[in-house]
Amino acid sequence: MLSTETWINKVNSNQQLVQRGSRITLTFTFGIENKDFLINIINGEINSIKKRILLTDSGVFRIHGSKECWDRHWLKVPPRDFHDIFAMLAKNIITIDGDLLPLMQNLQYFKDLIASNRMSNI
Repeated sequence: MLSTETWINKVNSNQQLVQRGSRITLTFTFGIENKDFLINIINGEINSIKKRILLTDSGVFRIHGSKECWDRHWLKVPPRDFHDIFAMLAKNIITIDGDLLPLMQNLQYFKDLIASNRMSNI
């Protein structure tokens, strides 16, 4: 995983992605192994990524997977079943729970936001 600052900069400098999410203001939980991060989005830009400290801190929905699955998803060219969050969900590689309405209404935005953490080399 890239540093949280690098991930924020990659998303916020992608004007097409920010424009696509310009009406999105929410916090969602992104999990890697036993660590959860709260990703706060304001008008399509990532405002902050903070490690969740209290279990009562949560986002609208949660996307969670193992470190290995995210490492494979974030390869420059991910292998089959790791290229897309819904492919990983269908294969029970990740879990998604919570209020899925904002996720589904803005699905391409969230797919691209997560994929923007891909490394530029293999």
